Amino acid sequence: MARRNGRKKNQLPDLYYEGYMEKRSFKDKTSRKLWTCLCGKTLFFFNDKRDENYIEKLDLCGLVSVTDDSSPDPNLDAARFSVQMTKGHIKFTAPNAESRELWKGFIQSVAKLEVPLTLNLLPGQIHILRETVQKEQERLTNPEPKPSPPAAVKAEMPACYYEVPYLEAELLLEREASKGNLLLRPGKKKGSFAITTRQDLEGPIFRHYRILPKPEGGFYIAVDKPVHFDSLHDVVAYMVEKTDGSFTPLNIEGHYDKNISFIAADNENGERTQQPLRPPEDPIQVTVKAKNDEPEPVKIPPAADKREEEASVTDECPYGETRPVPEPRKLPPRPAPRTSAPTPPAKPACRTNAPEKPKTLSNPEMEKQILPAALSELKQRLGQKTKLLV
Repeated sequence: MARRNGRKKNQLPDLYYEGYMEKRSFKDKTSRKLWTCLCGKTLFFFNDKRDENYIEKLDLCGLVSVTDDSSPDPNLDAARFSVQMTKGHIKFTAPNAESRELWKGFIQSVAKLEVPLTLNLLPGQIHILRETVQKEQERLTNPEPKPSPPAAVKAEMPACYYEVPYLEAELLLEREASKGNLLLRPGKKKGSFAITTRQDLEGPIFRHYRILPKPEGGFYIAVDKPVHFDSLHDVVAYMVEKTDGSFTPLNIEGHYDKNISFIAADNENGERTQQPLRPPEDPIQVTVKAKNDEPEPVKIPPAADKREEEASVTDECPYGETRPVPEPRKLPPRPAPRTSAPTPPAKPACRTNAPEKPKTLSNPEMEKQILPAALSELKQRLGQKTKLLV
């Protein structure tokens, strides 16, 4: 059989007894001689005494009985006995009768936590068994500290698990009595847990139970007759089911306040009272755009003012004569149109013989105002030129 990658000898629980024995279970066809070590409540089997890794183990928590096997054996010095378990029975063969009685005494002592009185043992051997029972009780009460479970294991904790100490657990159950009366919390020692319960009998009664881990895995309730479980969920389920629903796991739903409040002191009398925080006023929704946000309209000088500036400049004719510029016809003022950018005023220029380029006006209203004045001016100029030629 291949070696099992289990714990080494220096990592096993306390060693109470060891020696060679032949082992044969209902699955084995022949017996095998193995080095057997009783460590805690478990039998560990090795191929050889010098091996560090065990190949099999047998948990004695499910022990039913240990009886002699009176079948004939060709080896007169050998002694057989049978170990009855809840899942079957295993036959062992010790080197001699004295070794068989010691194995039977050690197996029953650590499994039942009491020394059997039906064995043929010497007073000194019975004293050793009593010391073994005492050591096993102390080991179960004070197990070796285990590292704290990783985050993945903590996430699988029962819903009634709360990180509170001894007294705070009682206060929590008292304050939240309507939501449950049982909670799971961390224990005093690293790797251990505890269950706190609350019931009413002429007043509240609180009880605390220690939950300790087993070296081979799992947990047990440390009471006079320990109860063993595979997980903490099984521990909580056991407390609820076996008490006919007298215990209800505490389940506190998240609660959030809907109003902000604070505690303030009165300036006059110094009393501290709780006061609500006034919520901010609802902002006014502005639907009409404010006037200040609108850009100021660009004022364009009217056409009449532009004509007055041009009238102040004297026109020079090609023959050195001056002529007055006719005044434009005054029209009622009209509001100037809004444009994106102001139009710079035109600069006056000297009159030359070159024909003037017609000015393009982008605004049709302004064109209607200036067109009659321009036609009258053109007629006067043509009349003067005709007189000179004649």
